[in-house]
Amino acid sequence: MDLPRSSGVLLHVSSLPGPQIGDLGDAAHRWVDWLADAGQSMWQILPLVPVNEGGSPYNGLSALAGNPLLVSPARLVDDGLLDASELRGAEGSRPEVDFARVMAWKDHLLHRAFTRFRSGAAPEIRTALQVFRARSGGWIEEYALFRALRDAHGGASWTTWERPIRLRESAAVQVWRERLSEQVEEHVFREFLFERQWAALHEHARTRGVRIVGDIPIFVAHDSADVWANRELFYLDEEGQPTVVAGVPPDYFSKTGQRWGNPLYRWDVMQERGYRWWTERFRRIFEQVDIARIDHFRGFEAYWEISAEEETAMNGCWVSGPGAALFHAVERELGPLPLIAEDLGLITAEVDELRDDLGLPGMRVLQFAFDGDPSNPHLPANYPRNSVCYTGTHDNATVLGWWRDLDLAEREQVRRLIDPREAEVHWDLIRVAFQSTADWALAPLQDVLGLGDKARMNTPGTAEGNWAWRMPENALTDDVQTRLLEITRSSSRLRACGSTPPHP
Repeated sequence: MDLPRSSGVLLHVSSLPGPQIGDLGDAAHRWVDWLADAGQSMWQILPLVPVNEGGSPYNGLSALAGNPLLVSPARLVDDGLLDASELRGAEGSRPEVDFARVMAWKDHLLHRAFTRFRSGAAPEIRTALQVFRARSGGWIEEYALFRALRDAHGGASWTTWERPIRLRESAAVQVWRERLSEQVEEHVFREFLFERQWAALHEHARTRGVRIVGDIPIFVAHDSADVWANRELFYLDEEGQPTVVAGVPPDYFSKTGQRWGNPLYRWDVMQERGYRWWTERFRRIFEQVDIARIDHFRGFEAYWEISAEEETAMNGCWVSGPGAALFHAVERELGPLPLIAEDLGLITAEVDELRDDLGLPGMRVLQFAFDGDPSNPHLPANYPRNSVCYTGTHDNATVLGWWRDLDLAEREQVRRLIDPREAEVHWDLIRVAFQSTADWALAPLQDVLGLGDKARMNTPGTAEGNWAWRMPENALTDDVQTRLLEITRSSSRLRACGSTPPHP
């Protein structure tokens, strides 16, 4: 992939300011403007998928659907689907997302919008809804039925439903589809609202010369429309429970590894079907974004298989993945794939070879650079041009939190490259990242703002307290923007700004 020298910021939509949770309304459009005016040509986000009560975008209810929690109520007022009075009491920006509270609030508002739509409001969007539904094909129907069924069962996992519908017996599917027809219609409508608002935001980013970098988790959640509707593609028992699950062995993030719990793919079945499921998944993501980071890229070469009976990830084994065959099959259908390979963790020569054979840029993270090994791939001196440098990712501490936790010996390793100042360490590392030879360089907004570890987005291996961070009100000051612009200009990363970005 030809990468013009560029830079950007990592920030998920949910972290934007606004009532209860960041959304796709005015604050998101202003954020794009701020990025463009700061000289940035990339905005990286986390997966846009609908989340469960834990809020993790890596444990979505669908790999193809969008998250209705991100729909802007204010824009529904503009559409005539809500009254402004219905938004009162939710003003102001909470410092963290309370997902249970947000789900209840948005569910109420979106239901009112649907009721008003069925009563004849916003007639101008009816044709657009029909086009969206027809274009989306089978996935939207399966997802909407799954969500309606999940609601009808009190939010319980599909493996607890009555056996006929759990196993998708045709008669049961027909009965439930008729019984829940109105609820299915409502979930299609909610997806349409997300799609409409996201498309407007994406187009605004395009006109400002900002490419959106999405994220594709390699695995999908067990409690998802994907697994329920495609059981034959996963290692499941007769009742739908996983027999083996995904994870990673002990590493930098966890001494016992990470037992993610996602069901593993039947790659043999997927190969027999020409990797159609993956082709449609890639087709969908590139309808939404310009570039995509593919999470846990090493799992396509070999993945860590854990028996579902194991409580940790320590007792697993490596199993060969599909390799380049999957990507070649998708490319035959869709053309070149503008992907970033997330090649962090335990990386072997075989993983490097797969990434390079596919021509994909890998990731380099400055926080991993300072172990005293001169051959460390995360040291800027070792970056290939075809790579993407980060000060940190959503899984890392903030730069300020990382620096404060270093002992004296570790700080001395950092000083061999730079001489950071306590109050400026975040800018020092941003400058190093942006001045590196990597074609692309990105920093989480928390690092741009110089925030401590309370602003961390996710701590791998922990189940609580993640995904909730939000940008403080009025954080995007002119001073911060000017500082970021100056570093970007001095690093020769302004070339892609100010015009419509080319397709990578």
